[in-house]
Amino acid sequence: VQLVESGGGLVQAGGSLRLSCAASGSTFGIRVMGWYRQAPGKQRELVAVITSGSGSTSYAASVKGRFTISRDNAKNTMYLQMNGLKPEDTAVYYCNARSALITSWGQGTQVTVSS
Repeated sequence: VQLVESGGGLVQAGGSLRLSCAASGSTFGIRVMGWYRQAPGKQRELVAVITSGSGSTSYAASVKGRFTISRDNAKNTMYLQMNGLKPEDTAVYYCNARSALITSWGQGTQVTVSS
């Protein structure tokens, strides 16, 4: 599975961005997709995940109520709507897809929130 993120950029605190992750290749076996982020000097952390089929979602406590994960199965695309952005949300955001055998990562997209 190949994953390509887009939609990152520079935004002021309180603003919004929508990230997209386009999947291609053997997408039929994907069970879970998610967004992770990594800030400078910190470990990569889970932001949100969404399951195939039922579309169940889960969020990190730090983003719950501000971020929304969704996916368009017809377009093989996952989204992350980010509202009420804070400077501490600044990070490289990575798309992740997991099947029974393979975990795939995108190249990442930079999100910078200025105060």
